[in-house]
Amino acid sequence: MSRLNYHHLYYFWQVATHGNLTQVAKSLHVSQSALSSQIKQLEDSMGTLLFERRARKLLLTGAGQQVLAYAQDIFTKGEELESLIMRGVEPEFQHVRIGMLSTMSRNFIEGFIQPMLIDKQHKVRFSLHSMGMSSLLNGLAKHEFDLILTNTQIGTDENDGTPWLSQLIARQPLAIVGPKSLKIKTPFPKNYDEFRWVLPGEKSEIRRSFDGFCSQYQFKPNILAETDDMAMLRLLARDSGALAVLPEVVVKDEIKQGTLICYMPLPNIFENFYGITVQRQFTSSWVNQLFHESRITEI
Repeated sequence: MSRLNYHHLYYFWQVATHGNLTQVAKSLHVSQSALSSQIKQLEDSMGTLLFERRARKLLLTGAGQQVLAYAQDIFTKGEELESLIMRGVEPEFQHVRIGMLSTMSRNFIEGFIQPMLIDKQHKVRFSLHSMGMSSLLNGLAKHEFDLILTNTQIGTDENDGTPWLSQLIARQPLAIVGPKSLKIKTPFPKNYDEFRWVLPGEKSEIRRSFDGFCSQYQFKPNILAETDDMAMLRLLARDSGALAVLPEVVVKDEIKQGTLICYMPLPNIFENFYGITVQRQFTSSWVNQLFHESRITEI
């Protein structure tokens, strides 16, 4: 496989961004035919069309949209690097790329990125990417992310020895929540066996903690459903009529509205959240700020 020609990619990026072949050719001081030829060579090397013509307009194909996303990251990062190395200053705008485990609570994510949402100087933009753990770690190792967020602790990669830098940045206490209509007034575990339960997946850290709690009372919940996805657990807690085990912050809106209530906080049981990075020569000041402002918080 031939290596990617970044000169061709740059020409593609300019045309895709500005949408006018003639204008871009003029700004780059090349002929329109030369510019078209360079993009055609890029398409040939990739084996796919990046543009299609409609009513004398250039429109991106599906593949073109994907290539544009990568090109945007590549050349934006290049501009940031040039600013940092040549002038010894951080770029005017920082682009923070955050990977997040797809099963995590969105309420936690929103709280973590809050400093960027309220930035009054408007000098930051960010992108969020939701995926599985292996894809997150692979992307982090390739420097596709500035940091990743997960609720699972990790150690050194056994395959390549990548020294993940993992920090505990927040923790949320777990609770038993359910519909107000259940009207449970007795202490756990009395009468709790009368109800169905929706629980985190049995391999998750918080499920193992809850199972350990139940074993102290020789209690076995009557399980209706299990899921590793916090968004789905929230929906099941809201709509199933069953008891659920999860952090209250996940269902804070439902509790505020009175749809759900907390029947019992679970003593000394938490869902932990970690921010993971890799060692780099240059670290985004915004990444450092996010770590500083979130560490260690009980939500």
